[in-house]
Amino acid sequence: MADFDVIVVGAGCAGSVAAYQLAKAGKSVLMIERGNYAGAKNMTGGRIYSHSLKKVFPDFEEEAPLERRVTHERISLIDPEANFTIDFTSDKMHTPGEDSWTVLRGPFDQWLAQQAEDAGAECIYGIPVDDLVTEDGAVKGVVAGEDTLTADIVILADGVNSLLTAKAVGAPTPQPHQMAVGLKELIELPAEVIEDRLLLAPGEGAAWLFAGDATHGHVGGAFMYTNKDSISLGLVATLSDLVTADTPVYQMFEDFKQHPAVAPPVKGGKVVEYSGHMVPEGGYAMVPKLVTDGCLVTGDAGMLCINLGYCVRGMDFAVTSGDFAAQAAIEALDAGDVSAAKLARYTQLLDGSYVMKDLRQFQKFPHFMESTKRIFNEYPAMVRDMMNNLFIVDGEPCVPLRRKLMDPVKTVGIMNVLKDAKGGVTAL
Repeated sequence: MADFDVIVVGAGCAGSVAAYQLAKAGKSVLMIERGNYAGAKNMTGGRIYSHSLKKVFPDFEEEAPLERRVTHERISLIDPEANFTIDFTSDKMHTPGEDSWTVLRGPFDQWLAQQAEDAGAECIYGIPVDDLVTEDGAVKGVVAGEDTLTADIVILADGVNSLLTAKAVGAPTPQPHQMAVGLKELIELPAEVIEDRLLLAPGEGAAWLFAGDATHGHVGGAFMYTNKDSISLGLVATLSDLVTADTPVYQMFEDFKQHPAVAPPVKGGKVVEYSGHMVPEGGYAMVPKLVTDGCLVTGDAGMLCINLGYCVRGMDFAVTSGDFAAQAAIEALDAGDVSAAKLARYTQLLDGSYVMKDLRQFQKFPHFMESTKRIFNEYPAMVRDMMNNLFIVDGEPCVPLRRKLMDPVKTVGIMNVLKDAKGGVTAL
């Protein structure tokens, strides 16, 4: 007889939600987290779209340690001399289930893990899971520290660097163009200062994404998320493109912090946290097999993440995948059958949901971003020149509006712009 019905590896969004749902259903669950506490190893930006969490915790807004509801979406194209920003706000951003919140993963993940513990899951921290116990190709448990623990089902939720996923389902090693390195600082500032500088109502927040000079023209981008009394500022750069970069990624980040669009909001802030992490950027092409005999793969361990340039999602995918993994595990345990065929209910649930539908819908976008380098250098300069033509008044006679707009376009090449526009529309 196994020690547990289910062992969950990793106490992030996917792992804690799976453990919570399983424990609530009366299953014996052990959740193992290598960090000293849930969220200790997580550096996500971070922002969660509430729709997935609300299905599991209908009143999470009243209980979870949230930072600010995002009411301003900002996207910037920056070059060394200029910044072009779109700032969007809408009443729908206040609608429960359609809104999003900034979170700090330390306290947020601890809250999620506590929900699992309160439901009856056992949780242990500070112990890495070094290996899987297998028998005739089926996963039967884990090796954690000096202990071998058995379970009818193992759920892997141990993040993007999961070596266990490779062993369980034969996941291939990600390619450099599919992975990015992310850097983040948490910069402490008074709430009123954050709100004044970013034009926010009290308690409301902003999500701000940057492309262009943030990564010195290389594939990647940067982000700024407002918390209650801090700003999460970070940069993400694709590994394959960094090989050709003259500037190391840490210097890109320092230069980004000094950009005229970025320096004023964080001026005088105190850096209280600095972290780095690998980020899956390959979209649907990276998703491995998610089911094998006795094992399910969830969240970032399953590469369930998507970056669309204007929108970055991973936490809602993780919550939903953890929820679905628990549903599939409960059905399998109740049937006394934990084979891959029975656990395939998990992939059926994912396939029928927004998770796999969105990943398939945008599966061409990572290649489009990787192959369209003009997004990160020529287009920010083109937009800069267009805006200068519109807004700079120097006493010279005005030229027709079409020339003000078209001359910078001709610098890039009209056919290049049309080709890239078509590629972007097709990929999205």
